[in-house]
Amino acid sequence: MDLICSNSRTLDLEMAWFEAVAEVRINLYFKQQCSYKDIYDLPPPSLQGDGSGYATVVRECALGFDERIVLMLALIPHIRPHLLDIFFLHNKNFDRAFTEFGGWKGNTHSGFLPTGQTVSFIIAGEDIGKRLDLMRLFEDEHVFATKGILRIDFRGNHEPFFSGPLTISTEYMKRLTSGQIHKPDYSTNFPAKLITTKLTWDDLVLGHEVLDEIETLKAWFQHSKIILDDWGLGKSIKPGYRSLFYGPSGTGKTLSATLIGASSGVDVYRIDLSMVVSKYIGETEKNLANIFDQAESRDWILFFDEADALFGKRTQTSSSNDRYANQEVSYLLQRIEDFAGVVILASNLKANIDDAFARRFQSLIYFPMPDSDQRLRLWCGNLQTKRVAADVKFEELAEQYELSGGAITNVVRYGAIKALQKNTTVIGRNDLLRGITRELRKEGKTLG
Repeated sequence: MDLICSNSRTLDLEMAWFEAVAEVRINLYFKQQCSYKDIYDLPPPSLQGDGSGYATVVRECALGFDERIVLMLALIPHIRPHLLDIFFLHNKNFDRAFTEFGGWKGNTHSGFLPTGQTVSFIIAGEDIGKRLDLMRLFEDEHVFATKGILRIDFRGNHEPFFSGPLTISTEYMKRLTSGQIHKPDYSTNFPAKLITTKLTWDDLVLGHEVLDEIETLKAWFQHSKIILDDWGLGKSIKPGYRSLFYGPSGTGKTLSATLIGASSGVDVYRIDLSMVVSKYIGETEKNLANIFDQAESRDWILFFDEADALFGKRTQTSSSNDRYANQEVSYLLQRIEDFAGVVILASNLKANIDDAFARRFQSLIYFPMPDSDQRLRLWCGNLQTKRVAADVKFEELAEQYELSGGAITNVVRYGAIKALQKNTTVIGRNDLLRGITRELRKEGKTLG
């Protein structure tokens, strides 16, 4: 509540300043009596020593007068929409709203919603040179774009660029109002889920070769800026990192990706391919674009599990469906190559992945089935000795039954359930053997 109150005080002052600037612009534009000759005669409120979320963002991004006007204009419809009612002035000469003000109509919101034209009117007025200069605020290199703060949602169709709605991202709207860092939720608009784990690197049982490859990927997070910027290799090396994790199910691919994110201090989002891939033409590309656009300004790891469904081999174009499927793969190939973050694909079989993707991976990491020594570590790590009966021999289980780490976890879960059903606090050998039988059946094998 203290943080929200701090934000409220800061935003009250900032909105009062914005309102004064907008009033001065309208008075100057219509040549009404005004105490100021220019909107820049009204300095924005000082944020020195202000710890609010809004003030923090302004300082972090080094936002000046123009940027703060744009930021408030994008934010006001969410927190005090009636401040923009001033732009509902009616042009009596043409019996319509003033084109200069811009604005667009929402589906349910009855207030004035700003566009790029609204930005241009408030800041530039009739100054064409200033209007052209304002375009830099919405270029890909500006902090508004690089951090994903706000944008003009240009709709195309030969309409003017500034006619697009001015929209602020949910993340920054949350941060500017509550001071909290927003993480997107799984939805139809964002078919990806933040994945976390309580496990640590000590719980991950992998061979030395696999761990060495993972260390290389972790090192990229730590040193990529030095490599690209300080060493000047950014001219020849594209930003971002692409890796393929392949191998049998349950061998640690997802856990490895999650731990890489945790150790590097970045979020890992697992993409739900069932909601991305669409039978309708163009929908798959649209869904992918939505994910990549949101991830572009954030240090996320995008994790595509069971990637064969989307990254599979292209086929010969014997039908229109084949052509569209190949277009999807080609589009995805381009987006991944241009993505400045880290993308990890997981697949059971490397051969299922299109060769064009494989050639562009910085690393291809094979996760094999664990050997007997590794299985012993997995059994010991999953089961505490005080929870197993005396007849359970971990060495025997590890030596005789070739199971993945995920399968061993399933066996332990099954054994724990059976133990509790028998009103005992220890897991017996027969419970584990029955669990092993169930796992082997999934792979078409028998206990033997």
